[in-house]
Amino acid sequence: MVNLLKKRQQKQTGSVLTIFAIATFSLQILVLTLFIIQGLNIRQLSLRKPPNFVQMIDGKSPTATDDLERDTETISRFVSKTMTSMFNWSGNLPPQTIEEVAKPKPDLGIQVRTVKGGNRNVTTSTWMASFAISEDFRQGLLSAIAELTPPEVFANNASQSITAQLVIKRLYPPQKIAPGKWRVGMVADLVQTKRSDNRRRVTAFNKDLLVRAVDYFPYPLNENSTDLQKAIYSTRTDKLEIYEIRNLCLIDEYNNPEDKTNQCLNNKPISSFLR
Repeated sequence: MVNLLKKRQQKQTGSVLTIFAIATFSLQILVLTLFIIQGLNIRQLSLRKPPNFVQMIDGKSPTATDDLERDTETISRFVSKTMTSMFNWSGNLPPQTIEEVAKPKPDLGIQVRTVKGGNRNVTTSTWMASFAISEDFRQGLLSAIAELTPPEVFANNASQSITAQLVIKRLYPPQKIAPGKWRVGMVADLVQTKRSDNRRRVTAFNKDLLVRAVDYFPYPLNENSTDLQKAIYSTRTDKLEIYEIRNLCLIDEYNNPEDKTNQCLNNKPISSFLR
């Protein structure tokens, strides 16, 4: 009888220990699952765009805005600034201090790979402005500009040096072709001047530029950032990028609503900037 009681007590003790072990294991699995869910939520928050905290003068909150919408004046200013920075070749580095305005430093250029497989230089201002171009289009555009840039732009001898300036005659109002995408026509001349005798070479530079809205995360620059890094950083603050450049067709009506992406298909291209 005593033996039977001992066996029952042992069985009950064993059952309690088993239940306790199972409960403990289940609790650990639950805690691990909660940690995983929490980690995923934190990751989603880290990838989310930072909110804009805006308040009107009267204290009311503004209505929600479309992330893909941009003001037409902002688009036009972005296109004008980007294209003039890319095609104004002075032979000098962009001034960063008052001293450099009075005594500019010579621009040695930045080497890029050309379409033909060689190496040519583009100006530093061109390279910096190219960060306003979409990444899949940027390298090809730099290669084309390198082919177009005369080596005399980087010449130390004043009698041999050449400068260039993009003279924009007309910038058409941006036409919306899709949500967050616009088409901007530009009529301009690329004027190359030889410093020794002021002889000029004028090349028509009429282009259709396709622009789109992009996300921008304002990551702060540290105090050790160079002037070049700050300049590149500033090119993305407009939250726009140029993703295609075509020849502008002036023989047809630009404002034809039936064809918002019309190209000069029957004319000979004046440059190799077509995608």
